[in-house]
Amino acid sequence: MKRTFTFPGQGSQFIGMGKSLAEAFQVARDVFAEVDEALGANLSRLMFEGPEDDLRLTENAQPALMAVSLAVMRVLENGGVTLAGTAEFAAGHSLGEYSALAAAGSLQLADTAKLLRLRGQAMQRAVPVGEGAMAALLGLDFEAVSAVAAEAAQGEVCTPANDNAPGQVVVSGHRAAVERAIELAKARGARRGLLLPVSAPFHCSLMEPAAQEMRQALAAANLKAPSVPIIANIKAASVTDPDEIAKLLVKQVTGTVRWRESVEFMAAEGVQLLLELGAGKVLSGLARRINPTLETINLQEPDDIEAFVSTL
Repeated sequence: MKRTFTFPGQGSQFIGMGKSLAEAFQVARDVFAEVDEALGANLSRLMFEGPEDDLRLTENAQPALMAVSLAVMRVLENGGVTLAGTAEFAAGHSLGEYSALAAAGSLQLADTAKLLRLRGQAMQRAVPVGEGAMAALLGLDFEAVSAVAAEAAQGEVCTPANDNAPGQVVVSGHRAAVERAIELAKARGARRGLLLPVSAPFHCSLMEPAAQEMRQALAAANLKAPSVPIIANIKAASVTDPDEIAKLLVKQVTGTVRWRESVEFMAAEGVQLLLELGAGKVLSGLARRINPTLETINLQEPDDIEAFVSTL
């Protein structure tokens, strides 16, 4: 059976994530300790105990979600399950692409934590709080949302940020333009249009200052070839060349996360099972909407991991 290991993005975080792994496995504790040391902060305590408002901050949520995903990966490896020996591909949603690269040995754990802390801070710096917004438009396809965004822009920025699944597309840009997009989408038959509780308008051209910061950081990051091909958000296809991966990660800051097409690519390549490593079940839910024939398994608790390992 062909498998893809997938890694969640921002929004999947919750207080207590990773705690059961830390209690059950030394290798998981080692991951959290290494991330804490790399950041010079007790991120693991924030993950386990909160407060939630602090965990939701982009600069904390991004490395925290990566840490939980990598803790799951290390527990699997400790049980004899390697990424290259188990999966055809690895993929992650937005920041999850960094988790995928770390799991595939393209980036070191400490370097990944530092890159994601910087990425979160740079995204927050790029646009003053309150000027930007993101909204989920439900019930319209990607082409319809693209047309709505273009009409709503009116000289401002409003573009599709996440093509998550059929009928679930997120737009991003200036707040007024995004609010216009919500009303236009409803007028064109969208089931719902709702502003998202995020602190900046990710994955649009307003993030260009953050992209420039990430270009410099990634140039110094010493990416290696991953142990399995990575399905890049921007390309919705697999990549293995470190230089191309770095360029695509820079483009990802301002570009659309093409998750629907990425899952379609997996299925077209014969993948039958999508494993979601880390917090939440968002990607599994999206996969079932994109292609109901795909099987999904969530690996975030010790029992999940032990059950999966026993099937191999």
